[in-house]
Amino acid sequence: MEIKKLQGAIEAILFSSGDAVPLERIAEALELDRATAVRLMKSVMDSFNQSAKGIRIIQLENQYQMCSADEYGETVRRTLDLRRNAPLSQAAMEVLAVIAYQQPVTKAFVEQVRGVDSSGVISNLCEKGLVEERGRLDLPGRPLLYGTTPNFLRCMNLSSLNELPPLPQSGPEDAQEEAAEKTLQVLNET
Repeated sequence: MEIKKLQGAIEAILFSSGDAVPLERIAEALELDRATAVRLMKSVMDSFNQSAKGIRIIQLENQYQMCSADEYGETVRRTLDLRRNAPLSQAAMEVLAVIAYQQPVTKAFVEQVRGVDSSGVISNLCEKGLVEERGRLDLPGRPLLYGTTPNFLRCMNLSSLNELPPLPQSGPEDAQEEAAEKTLQVLNET
């Protein structure tokens, strides 16, 4: 298949999916090796991600998704009569910060860092699709492990968790508190 047709096929896959599609599935569907699929994906992204274009292709770790450009978000919401999601509470931001930087973590770990019960907040974040269960810890009681989702990356405008800023270095007694404060600051800025 020629390059233009392969690029068109990638566009069609991303548009039709509506969700993030792993690069491996695209490469498999188009019978391409990974390196070729990466090069083609980059060229498709470059053509879409120009200023004044209404559609963008974003990368979420090893997955790709077609979405509307940020600058047209309000127009899209008005047109489709979409209501803005309520902003996350301070407690939700704290829990999200702990999970994002330390994942996978247990509810008990989150509660130890925050010093308060966090089960309701974690459930809420799971319902919103920002956090998900990631298995169980091999300890008595087999507590659930939690981690962030591709939706978290999309909402925070990140391609991968590697884009989270580094946590500040400090003494052990202040480390958890400072880490939580720095994480909240970073998440509030995105």
